[in-house]
Amino acid sequence: MMKISHVLFIAAIITGCKAQELEPSTRYVPIDTDATAETKALFQNLAELAKTKVLYGHQDDLAYGYTWFAEDGRSDVKEVTGSYPAVYGYDLGDIVQEEKGTNLDDVDWENMKRWINEGYERGGIITLSWHMNHPATGGNSWDRTPVVADIIPGGELHDKFKSWLDIFAEFNADLKGNDGEAIPVIFRPYHEHTGSWFWWGEDQTTMEDYIALWRFTVEYLRNEKNVHNLLYAYSPDNQGGRELSNYFKKYPGDDFVDILGMDDYGSMDGRNPAEFSDDLAWLVEEAEKKNKIAALTETGVETIPDSMWWSNQVIPSFTSNPKAKGIAYILTWRNAMYEKENRQHFYASHPDHNSASDMKAFRDHSLFVFEDELPGMYE
Repeated sequence: MMKISHVLFIAAIITGCKAQELEPSTRYVPIDTDATAETKALFQNLAELAKTKVLYGHQDDLAYGYTWFAEDGRSDVKEVTGSYPAVYGYDLGDIVQEEKGTNLDDVDWENMKRWINEGYERGGIITLSWHMNHPATGGNSWDRTPVVADIIPGGELHDKFKSWLDIFAEFNADLKGNDGEAIPVIFRPYHEHTGSWFWWGEDQTTMEDYIALWRFTVEYLRNEKNVHNLLYAYSPDNQGGRELSNYFKKYPGDDFVDILGMDDYGSMDGRNPAEFSDDLAWLVEEAEKKNKIAALTETGVETIPDSMWWSNQVIPSFTSNPKAKGIAYILTWRNAMYEKENRQHFYASHPDHNSASDMKAFRDHSLFVFEDELPGMYE
């Protein structure tokens, strides 16, 4: 993994200034005051890099692609663009089903840990979402039976919920670099809560209960389980620009959030990019007010029907409003293996798709950064 000895060095690379002309930034500090050195460095380096660059990320990039599954070294993104993505997303769904050795997308847990290590050691950034199973019914995240009031402190399922956080803490403890250090993780739980398709969604929980759920999760992992390698990402769903006014409706507070994320698929599917660019600029401005990082934490268009989608939709979404360039990273969703799932379900170009050459042009754009262009992010 490429490392640097001082966070100022990355700023010098980004701005073109001499290192001695810069002063250390004290603005960007994780909410966990006991965060590991690598986690603190990642937070500050992401904030510095976001001043001029947007990192590209892909969900389950090393785990499978459009024509393959669990083949080490493969990546649809790398095979199209020549580089792995800068950000790797993985999901914890089904981790509480201890008899099951894979997550909700059949990714083997031990393989996931290994791929997380590989991405990190190459200098990449790791983010974990959690499509959490339903604590009462045993169903999946899409079981909309209200349950949040039962799992927060005082609820009848609170102890069960704590045991699920314990399972996550055990999994997280295995995420180690080659020198034994804890790998920093951007942790994104309870996402898209402004919609009502998950059991923690808008119609399934009150503002007070959602905030209590979020705060308890942070405090329990940090204070009780001594987990100090997490940056916490809050990510409402913008639903094609329809939910921006509700962004902070259930916000847990500045002391409980590191990254102001946004999930938005609709805005990338034919919406005027200039309008979406204004939304992203708004998010950047809100993050700056709070000394947080802004990110487009989940997005894409299934099957990429526009062969010039990267040029026609993605690039202008970040360049129409100059402020939108302050987004730290964009993460497109996964590329499911067609033969395994028997459906067309991919969000990054694969080598056989007619958008592949346009994704290469996107990768070559000066604003966007892939893994092979990353400066050291952890020291």
